Amino acid sequence: MDFTIIIEQDEDGIYLAKVPDIQGCYTQGKTVQEVLERIKEAIETCAEA
Repeated sequence: MDFTIIIEQDEDGIYLAKVPDIQGCYTQGKTVQEVLERIKEAIETCAEA
């Protein structure tokens, strides 16, 4: 399955990622690479629930 992921950077430089199609599916990381890895894990977790 393919999902749209929105990545934003907050005022402290932390990257925030969320999946609009899955309620409550979001994460954060210090780098874009880190937040992408974490959002993949979050999607898997949310899909199992």
